Amino acid sequence: MTVQERSYRYVGPAELKAAVRPDSGGCRIGSAGEFANWAAGQPAAELADPFTFVVGLDGVVRLAPRRSEHVACAGGEAVLGAGEISFTCEAGRWGVGDVSNQSTGYCPDVGSWAAVAEALDHAGLSRPPGFTHEVVFRRCPGCQQHNIVREDDFFCVFCGIDLPETWNVDPSS
Repeated sequence: MTVQERSYRYVGPAELKAAVRPDSGGCRIGSAGEFANWAAGQPAAELADPFTFVVGLDGVVRLAPRRSEHVACAGGEAVLGAGEISFTCEAGRWGVGDVSNQSTGYCPDVGSWAAVAEALDHAGLSRPPGFTHEVVFRRCPGCQQHNIVREDDFFCVFCGIDLPETWNVDPSS
C-alpha cells in the first residue's frame, strides 16, 4: 500500500458474516495475467454483469459473482474498499467500465477510491478517474441505523434527524 487508507470492518448482518467459510474469499486479482485467466473462465453472460469486489488489507482486488456478499468475497476480513464493478474489453485490453462503492455490508466512504484505484492499477486494468457511481453512507447518531444519503440530503430516513457530514458508519473507528 502506498496511499494512506482507512480500513472498513464488516457492519452488516451478523448472520451473513457467520456464514462465511474459511478460504471462501473472492478470486484474488494481482496482475493483468491473473485477470485475463479469471475472465477466460467466466461465461460471457456473467462478464456482461457487474461483479462484487473488495480490496483486501493487502491492497489486492478480489472478485466474486454479483450476487455474492461482500463479506464472503473478503473472507470475513476488513477491507480497504468494496462495491460493484463491471469490465470492458477493447482491442484485447481489459478495463473497468463502471465501479461503485455500493456495499451495504462495509459501507465504505467515497474516499476509499484511492485504495480501489491503486489495486486496479496494480492489476493492470484501465479505470475511470473515480467511482462512476458514488454512494454516501452515514450512521444515524440517534437511532443508529445505516443510511444512504441521496442528493446531499443528510437526514435519517428512519427517524428524521440530521446525519453528520463526515463518514461515521463504524462506531469503533
